[in-house]
Amino acid sequence: MSVLHVVFKVDGAEYVLPASDVLQMESFTGATPVPGAPAHVAGLVQVRGRVIPVVDARRRFGLPALERSLDTRVVVGQLGTRTVGLLVDSAREVLKLDPAKFQPPPPLVVEGSRGFVKAVAQVGPRLVMLIDFPRVIGEEAPDGDGKR
Repeated sequence: MSVLHVVFKVDGAEYVLPASDVLQMESFTGATPVPGAPAHVAGLVQVRGRVIPVVDARRRFGLPALERSLDTRVVVGQLGTRTVGLLVDSAREVLKLDPAKFQPPPPLVVEGSRGFVKAVAQVGPRLVMLIDFPRVIGEEAPDGDGKR
């Protein structure tokens, strides 16, 4: 049985999240900085009357900042009772993917991605990576590896 996934791009790579975890996608018009927040937190935004934190996927993945464009999106995800936005280069596609198509990422990817990539799937000529949303937004239990 296929499951809908939201596709988003960061630095040319394609990532997916199950659509069931995504509330909506919004254009990014800027965020209010939060003093003392980790470097990967872009700040707070208001989405439909709710104030939510936004994690900058580029900073989180250790990539250089990029000029924001009209394609820049905030993928708003739900994690239990928490709502968190993920700032991505673009997001405008939904794919049906068979969960059986996902495979564990190669060991080198696991090490390099700091556990952010849970699985990979081939979709025609494309390779998409399933992200570990709790880990990316910093909700995983601390594992003592500190910040980079």
